[in-house]
This record gives sequence, structure tokens and C-alpha cells, in this order.
Amino acid sequence: MSQKHHQLSPSPEGGRKLRKNWNPSWVVLVGNSLVFFKDPKSQTPSSWKPGNSCPESSVDLRGAQLQWANNLSSKKNVFKLRTVTGNEFLLQSETDSLIREWFNTIQSVIDRLVSLTLCVFVCGGVLFYDQKPKTSVPRSASNLENTERKRVRSRLKKLILKRPPLQILQEKGLIKDQVFGCCLEMLCEREKNTVPRFVRLCTEAVERRGLETDGIYRVSGNLAVIQKLRFLVNHEKLNLDQSEWEDIHVITGALKLFFRELPEPLVPYGFFTDIVETIKMSDYLDKVDRLKWLVLSMPPPNHDTMRFMFSHLKRVMEHAKSNRMSTQNIGIVFGPTLMRPERDNANMAINMVYQNQAVELILNEFDRIFELNIPLTPSQPRTPNPPSPKDPFES
Repeated sequence: MSQKHHQLSPSPEGGRKLRKNWNPSWVVLVGNSLVFFKDPKSQTPSSWKPGNSCPESSVDLRGAQLQWANNLSSKKNVFKLRTVTGNEFLLQSETDSLIREWFNTIQSVIDRLVSLTLCVFVCGGVLFYDQKPKTSVPRSASNLENTERKRVRSRLKKLILKRPPLQILQEKGLIKDQVFGCCLEMLCEREKNTVPRFVRLCTEAVERRGLETDGIYRVSGNLAVIQKLRFLVNHEKLNLDQSEWEDIHVITGALKLFFRELPEPLVPYGFFTDIVETIKMSDYLDKVDRLKWLVLSMPPPNHDTMRFMFSHLKRVMEHAKSNRMSTQNIGIVFGPTLMRPERDNANMAINMVYQNQAVELILNEFDRIFELNIPLTPSQPRTPNPPSPKDPFES
């Protein structure tokens, strides 16, 4: 004999209130269910079959959870059974060995039911195959699982072999090339430009209607709307003048997110240490000239996008009286956004200072750094490769 306790559920099945008092019951495990009877005398194995008995209640063990719950009752040897619908049962017996046997048996049934449902992930979707053992062929659960796995593998292999090529899916518009999270060089190559189209769209929108906005680029936009914009830019053409994008902070937030999600930041990893060392230099003119040489040494998409963005940020800075975005504030916002080390380290706070100062220096010396008609102190040709460890400023 075991005892049960029905606990009131937040959303009880069928809207019924479940009893809170302890009641002696006979518990029978039949297939996937626990069946509770009031009168044990009239119950025989034949009466446990569907249609032959009148149980007080039953519990479907599929998706159920089981745990010891001695803290929920003053009685000893208590465990809790929670069904997939949210109903909870406490079961208890004074006999230690008996309650442990019930716990282990019920848990093994729950585990078996979980293992008989196979979930296969295909192309971002989920296919469920429910195991339905044939009663006419007595086989062990392990044999059934192995047979089902083979059948699923066979179906999956056929599905993969029949899938259309990526090019056809792209031509039909079912799969679009990514913008967010795409390598800058690949994105520019695809768009046949050295500055991403999305960067141009966002900066143009800001310059049309956001230069006077207080806290532009510093104030956060609605994250849900930013994520919607992020999704749409990967799937269709955008018109940022539509009413749903009227909050300019959404556009600036999306642009910052674009740069943060680049697999490699706008300032390539290989340049980070050199730029930090440059910012530490004491001689201002040497510092500017070396920074210019480093920027010119970057790959064309990185160099040209930097030049485009900093030209835009200079125009933002020109309206600092209205938008309160001084050189220092822009450095704080865009320092960590445009450049970061490949691996985080203990110097993160110190690096952030240099990141901000690098952005401020580029803004203040934009003409000298980006205008090719101003000669470099060390004459260096522009190359698409990062600078070598030995540069013209080393003795």
C-alpha cells in the first residue's frame, strides 16, 4: 500500500481543485500510467485493463518529472511526481525499501518514454519521430531504439540528398545572404563596394534627421525594434524613412550592433596592439603619423569604411551643442565598438581607455590621417596587409 497527496496546481487539469489531504490508495503501474484505486479487494490484474476498472484517478508518465520531497511533508519517505500538465502528486510509504523501489521503477519508465522519442534537427527545423512498438513482436526496448535510429538515419539521408542546392534556394529568395555577422571583406565583395550598403543607409538617415538629436548614438533605442530591423536587413530592401523607423535611436542602435557583430572588428585584430602602442607614444606628431601609417595599411574595406564612418562622426561632432556628442563622448561609444583585442584579458579596463583615445585622435586628426595629399613622415606605400612587427618608427 502507498499513500498519495494531491497538491493544488497553478492550472489544474480540467479546472478541478485537487485534494490536499492524505488518502490511502492502491497504486498500480500499467504501461505508461500510474492508476490509483480506492478499494484493493476488487482489483485483479484483469481489472487493470482499459474498460474493466473504475480507478479513482490515473497519471500519464510521459513527460513527467520525479524527485524526492521530504521537505514538503512531515511524513518520511515522500517523493513528488509532476505531470506534463502541471499537476503534482506526493507519494509516501512507511517502508523505506518499498518507496525506493517505487521511485526507481517510475523513474525508469519516465526515462524509457523519453528515450523512445527521437528528435532530429534538420536545416533549422525539428522533426519528431514517435516510437510505437508493435505488440505482436516482443522485442527489448534497446532493440526498438536501435531499429528506430536506423530508420531515422535512413530518412534523414534521403532528405539531405534531395535538398536543393544553395544557389537555387537563393535564386528563389528562400535564403538570403547575411548582412549582420558577415565578414566585412565578404560583404563588401558581394556588394561590389568597399563600404557596406547598410552603413551608408544608416548614416544617411542620421544626417537627414538626427544630427540635432540629443544623445545621438549614446541613447539606446528599443531593442525589440532594433532586432526587427536586424532581421529585415537580412531578408529584404529597407526604407529607413518609413514610419516604423522614425525613432532615430533605433537606426543608430542597429548600426552599432552591425559593427559589434562583425566576426572581426572594423580595426582588425592584428592592428589592435600596434594602435594601443601608438596611443602611448609621447610625441604627438609621431603618434599621428604612425597612426596614419597603420590605418593606410589596413585592407581596403576596413580603411574605406573607417574613413566613411569617421567622416560621418565628424559631422555628428559638429552639432555637439545640440546633440551633446563631443569628441570624448563619441570615443566612449565607438572605442569598444570599432576595435577590441582578439582575446579578453586582465587589461580590459586599461585597453578601453586607449580604444577611446584612438577614436578621439582619429576624429581630431581626420584630415591628416585620411587625406593622401598630406605626406607621411616615414614614406610608406599603402598595402592591403597588416604592418610587420618592424615598422619605420622602430630604431
